[in-house]
This record gives sequence, structure tokens and C-alpha cells, in this order.
Amino acid sequence: MKQMMSGVQQLGRALMLPIAVLPAAALLLRLGQPDWLELIAPDMVGQGDNAISMLHATLPFIGAAGGALFSQLGILFAIGVAVGFAREGHGAAALAGVVAYFVTLSGAEALLTVPPDVLAGVPDGLAGLVANDYRDGLMARVHVPVGIICGATAGMLYNRYANIALPEYLAFFGGRRFVPIAAAVAGLGYALLLGLTVEAIVAGMEQASRAILDAGGIGLFVYGLLNRLLIVTGLHHIINNLAWFQVGNFQGAAGDLNRFFAGDPEAGGFMSGFFPVMMFGLPAACYAMYRQARPERRKEVGGMLGSMALTSFLTGVTEPIEFTFMFLAPALFALHAVLTGVAMALMDFLQVKLGFGFSAGLFDYVINFGDATNPLLLIPVGLAYAAIYYFVFSFAIRWLDLKTPGREPAAAGIAAASGSSAAASGGGLTAATGFVVALGGAGNLVSIGACTTRLRLEIKKQDLVDEAALRALGAKGFVRPSANTLQVIIGPTAERVADEIRAAMSGPAAATAPAEIAGSAKTTAGKVRADLPEAIAHLLAGPAGLGAAWLAGTNRLIIESGIRDNLDTDALAKLGVYAVKPAGDAAVSQFLIVDDALRQQVFASASLGA
Repeated sequence: MKQMMSGVQQLGRALMLPIAVLPAAALLLRLGQPDWLELIAPDMVGQGDNAISMLHATLPFIGAAGGALFSQLGILFAIGVAVGFAREGHGAAALAGVVAYFVTLSGAEALLTVPPDVLAGVPDGLAGLVANDYRDGLMARVHVPVGIICGATAGMLYNRYANIALPEYLAFFGGRRFVPIAAAVAGLGYALLLGLTVEAIVAGMEQASRAILDAGGIGLFVYGLLNRLLIVTGLHHIINNLAWFQVGNFQGAAGDLNRFFAGDPEAGGFMSGFFPVMMFGLPAACYAMYRQARPERRKEVGGMLGSMALTSFLTGVTEPIEFTFMFLAPALFALHAVLTGVAMALMDFLQVKLGFGFSAGLFDYVINFGDATNPLLLIPVGLAYAAIYYFVFSFAIRWLDLKTPGREPAAAGIAAASGSSAAASGGGLTAATGFVVALGGAGNLVSIGACTTRLRLEIKKQDLVDEAALRALGAKGFVRPSANTLQVIIGPTAERVADEIRAAMSGPAAATAPAEIAGSAKTTAGKVRADLPEAIAHLLAGPAGLGAAWLAGTNRLIIESGIRDNLDTDALAKLGVYAVKPAGDAAVSQFLIVDDALRQQVFASASLGA
């Protein structure tokens, strides 16, 4: 069961890569529609050889470019999912995914038999064309699922056979070159299975689509509810793909998202309800958290909450907000899921049909405004949702005394702030090395991936992960789907952070777990440089019994004794040194050192006693 869940988790991550091209496709498709140009310059369109008329004439070219991406979604999924499953995202897996995809579709199409009633009354000269149209239309309904299956197969084949060694006379076909060959064989098996069953599969998809669409508001409510509840595990990507790329059919375009951009006036039901929540509700929740923060800490957390609110409003990326209260108040998160379901049903009841290429933010709302139905109704619904979220969150935070940002104990707040500052001041690989250290060292990391907002990691030991250090580096929350998988919610920069972590994996400070940092230096009592500030000197070489001290990673000082009552924490804080609650042994104290120069000074002092 755990292995199956891990595989589904990996599929959810892999699906995000091909979906990432949809904003570009949606933008090109929208810019290719003539109405936006006719709206802003109606008097110049078609009036002579002016620039507007020339631009108007090129719009079909732009629209065709965007339409091409939507018509080839199956190939994009075959490539993207293969890369997502393969170790290191190697291109050989992408090639294998395309090979399996083409073999599957072409082989299955060759096995199809055209029913006699399709050709009834068709002239002999057109019979071949009609038969080909029938086959193409039938296969078009399964392009996306076939792409996903072939991509996943190719990725797994790469992981299994990328290093295969063949006999010398076949050595040229060994290693990575063997993977596309194996994928072709797998595609042949899929072609046989699909060719014999595709008509039944498509008929079943049609019946399921009709049942879902006929469910109306109830079906949309359930979808919205599950979409938010499953975000904890990342499995919401699975049901999103079913709704956006499979449910319903309009002139060959399958799925709510495809149908919307193909001009289906009934499409958009599985997207419209997200707009009130993402553009209005969750930003209002951020404002509620800001207002409920301690007065002296509002300035400190205001930037973070404002950034998360703006990200949600503009782009529809909401996970950083949701993970600030998901585990603090599960009942509040459940209410958020219910409100999302209600928004889906309400927008459908009001006949509001909105669409997006990426997510339900302002950018997509403006870009697709001309293709939407009753788009202005979003404003009153959104304002109502903003009020509901603000008052519900304000009441819940006060009544339940939730430790939302700005309401944590002072020491924890200082540590988080200082950790963020340290990461920012270090920048680049400094922060990335901090992530590696906090994750238990390079030896604890098996694989590193990312989706839109979270790091998706496979690790050896969960107990080596330092959540406090990760939060200090900007993590918003954590999900552990299994004993060896970890998801760290970062925000829209997750992919960049994952790349930097991979680059930092070979760094000396990242080589081992925090307790065994390569190149770390210890110091014993009495061996401290005289030019250190008094508070630091007292910390390192105070009374007997302090024990050894050493630097771990990029900004953390570890001392082998509990934090003593007579430490001058105010003086340390002025120097940018803050106490952190130990993650493990209570006899070990940890301090974050913000200033680079001071950190190097302490490290040099520690080296004297090594």
C-alpha cells in the first residue's frame, strides 16, 4: 500500500511538468482571437494598411500556434511524465516516452474496425476519408491518458535499464540506448490492448462524463471539496487532470479546460469556482492573520503574508497560505474546503463560466475575460467571499488561539526571522546548503524533485530532518506520505530551490548530517579568540561544564550543553545570534548566527580549539 501511494505521489509530481506549458498555450490562443483587438481599436481594424490592421491579419497565425499545443497534449504528457519519473529527469526517458506513445496510438488505430453504420450512405470515393476521421476522432479521446501511461512507463524503464550491460556484440544498444527499445516493446503491448478495447473505453468515458456533468452543482461541490482536501497529499493533481482533460467533449476537445479554449459555452464549471477563493478568499485570510498577529510583530510578518496574498491574487498559487493553517486548525481547513465546493456550485448556479491556463488568478482572469460567460459576476461573489474568509479566520484565530504567523512564542518567531535573514544574506548556494543540512545531509537524500509549490523528496531517515531549520529557511509546511518520502511546502520558488539543492549536494558542508558536518570545527572551554564580542566569548568559553561547540552548515552554532540561565540573550540578539529550540537532545543548544562576518569569526575561533 505504501509503495502504491508513493507511486501515485510521484505521478502527481510528474503531471505538473506538462501542465506548465498550458499558460503559454492559453496566452497564444487568446491573443489569436480577434475580439480583443476589435475592442481596443475598433475604428482601425480593416481600415487600410495601418499597423492595427496588419496585426489583425496575423492573429490566426498566433491562435494556430496556441491551438497546436492543445492539440498535442498527449505528446506533451508523454514527455513530461517520463521526465518526471526518470532519475535526474534524463532526456532519454523523454525520447522513450514519445516512442511508446506513437507505437501505442498507431498500432491501436491499425486494429480498429469501422462500424458499418458509420459508412452507411457514404459514397465510395469518400469512404476512406470518413473511416480515417472516425479512427482519428476515437483515438483523440485517449491521447492524454495514453500519454500519461506511456510517459510513466518510459520513466520507470529508464530507472530500471539505464545502466544495463549487454554482450559486447550488442554493446551499442546498451545503457540508455536500450530504454527507447524497451519502450517500443511496451508500446506494442499497449497498442494491442488499446486497439481491442478503445471503443468500450471511450463509451465508458462518455457515460462517466455525462453523469458528472448531469450532477450539476452537487458534482461540482464534491469536486471542489476533494480538490482542497487532497492538496495535503498532492493527489489533487490526479482529479484535476480528469476534470480538465477528460470530462465532456466539444468538437473533439475533451475536458473542461480544453473545451473552454475550444469555445464551448458550457465549459468552465470545473474552474470558475476557484476564482472567488484564490483571488479574494485566501488573500482576505492573510489579512486576517496579519490583523491577529501581535502588534509588535505585524511589521515582521506583514511582508510574508502580503507576498503570499499577492501571489494568490495574481497567479492563483495558494499552498503557501493553506499550509500556514492546515495543521494548526484542521477544522478551519475543512471549512475552507467546504467553501471551495460551495463556490464551485454557486458560480455554476449563476452561470459564470471562467477558464484558466495556469490557475485562478488575476492574470488568467484578464487574459481570458473575452472568452468567459458573465465574468463580472466574479466581483460581487469574490467580495462576499473576502468578507466571509476575513471574519471566519479572525474569529477562529482568536477563539482557538491559533499560532498563525506573528502569534508564535517570541523565541520561535525570532528564530524564524533570523533564519530567513541568514538565508537571504547568504543567498544562492548558501541557502541551498542550509536546506541540504536541514534535510539530514546529502547522504540522507535519495531523490530531489519539485512541483509548483513544494519540494518532493525521497529520504532515508525522517528523524534526521530538522523542521525548525527548514522553517527558518522559508518552509511553510511539511507532508510525509510515507516513511521515506517528504514534501516541503516552499511556494512558487520550489523548482528553483530544488535546482539549487542539487547544485549544493557536492558542497563540503552538505556532505553529511548536521551532527557530522564535514569540515565542522569544535572548540573547548577556554580556547576562544580575544577579539570576539564579550557575549559570544562568554557563550563559547563560559564556566566549566559548557562542553564542546561547533558550527553546523551555514549559520548554526551547536553547543554540547543546555542553554544556561545566565546567558545574555539580549546582547546576543543585538549581534544577530538567536537561540533555537533543540530538535533532539535537550543537552544540545543551538544558535542561529545571522551576520556573515561574525559567523566567520566564530568559525575561526572554533578552529583554534579543533
